[in-house]
Amino acid sequence: MMTVSEAIAGMLARPETARRDAEHLMKVWAYARLIGELEGLDERTQRTLEYAAVVHDIACPVLRRERGSAPGSLQEEYGPPMARAFYAQGGMDGAMLDRVCLLVGRHHTYTGVDGPDLQILLEADFLVNAGESEKHRKDVNAFRKNVFKTKTGLALLDRLFETGDVPVP
Repeated sequence: MMTVSEAIAGMLARPETARRDAEHLMKVWAYARLIGELEGLDERTQRTLEYAAVVHDIACPVLRRERGSAPGSLQEEYGPPMARAFYAQGGMDGAMLDRVCLLVGRHHTYTGVDGPDLQILLEADFLVNAGESEKHRKDVNAFRKNVFKTKTGLALLDRLFETGDVPVP
């Protein structure tokens, strides 16, 4: 099976991956990895989370080129088949690939979270989006109250956006 590092290298090698996409991917993956490890995910769930973090925004370059923007709803629609195609030759088992695609297809849906991998992907992506966008930065307190659930994610949010004084574990 393709390693997470090979998946990252593959995403970075794609001609449509601009520098901002590469930087966003790396930051979301790093936060997802950190939160997952500190939250004590089992090995399979951790790998699934990391594989999903690598491709969570795979549809963004195409959407920006074809539609002028990449709203979350379209990312969730276009992303899963693109993620499936990206990992198709990587030897990932079907159940893991299905879960990765589900995570990609829900990484902007903040209700009905059905597992720690999705919860952590939502938190990691928001941490990065809030750092990159004034719009998201305005939503920090609402997301803290309504979306963030993990101890590590909350601590990072509090530290990075000064919403509290919780130390990062």
